[in-house]
Amino acid sequence: MKKFVNDPKNYVPEMLEGLALANPDTLRYVPDYNLIMRTDAPREDKVSIIQGSGSGHEPAHVMTVGTGMLDAACPGDVFAAPPTDYVYETIKLLASPKGVLLLVNNYTGDRMAFDMAQELAEAEDITVRTLFIDDDVSVQDSTYTVGRRGVAGNFFVMKAVGAAAERGADLDEICRIGEKVNSVTRTMGMALTACTPPAKGSPLFDLPADEIEMGVGIHGEPGRRRVKLMPADAIVDELLDAVVSDLPFESGDRVALMVNGLGGTPISELYIVYRRAHNQLTDRGITVGRNYVGEYCTSLDMAGVSITLVRLDDEIESLLGDPAEIAIRVF
Repeated sequence: MKKFVNDPKNYVPEMLEGLALANPDTLRYVPDYNLIMRTDAPREDKVSIIQGSGSGHEPAHVMTVGTGMLDAACPGDVFAAPPTDYVYETIKLLASPKGVLLLVNNYTGDRMAFDMAQELAEAEDITVRTLFIDDDVSVQDSTYTVGRRGVAGNFFVMKAVGAAAERGADLDEICRIGEKVNSVTRTMGMALTACTPPAKGSPLFDLPADEIEMGVGIHGEPGRRRVKLMPADAIVDELLDAVVSDLPFESGDRVALMVNGLGGTPISELYIVYRRAHNQLTDRGITVGRNYVGEYCTSLDMAGVSITLVRLDDEIESLLGDPAEIAIRVF
């Protein structure tokens, strides 16, 4: 597999350095902790919002640091949780009088690193809260998870709590908003191909050319089932049925619809997926109030897609509509 890689050990640091060099007025890179942070953070007048997980899911999360979203992100290596000390030092650097909120996708390694870091920070009298994100409907539990996984739906939590923080909300209010958005967000994804981690140099798992994985995880975790390749509309229908039936979403609902590419899917194909999803929701009496098509939470170069729905109300829609200035213009 051909990639733009020097030493695989430097894959993440070189990516983060490039990100900071491309955004010198807004982003600061702290190499000791794989940390990307806002140049104006921390601020005394707002809660600091921090997220981090394994690298390889870009633009999540390092490219969503900026006004109206994250104040900092401290990723680990590719598909690996950040070390506890990275998270702990990030919390200390971002400590605000109004407190710190940690957003954590629901994976064992991430939970462990952030829980331990929170305990260390609280021992130094830093006010810290944690919100776990678990929007993936593919699996309820398995040997690969500690419950439902946090996947592309985490963008809506980031956007809502980031907007609330910019408005000056206190930590309790921001946590309430984050929990509310998480509770009405559902996602399911699928893979056409496996991805290739730089250090491995070969596909992460074996997926025959005529098969697809329905419900695959963003680290290549097995999904619900493997099936023969189907037409695009049939794939979308299965993903959408799983998402809609889970909350469930119902006729009369107003939703945000996200079609997320997993890293190797052409944008033209994402709009083919969006077309079917939008039309199917309309047929169900569900109104698409906001739409997002592009790459938000990827799996390196995996060809595939995920579909996310968020049930909107006036509060959530207002927060999603607030301006954000980040390294990529996705909101």
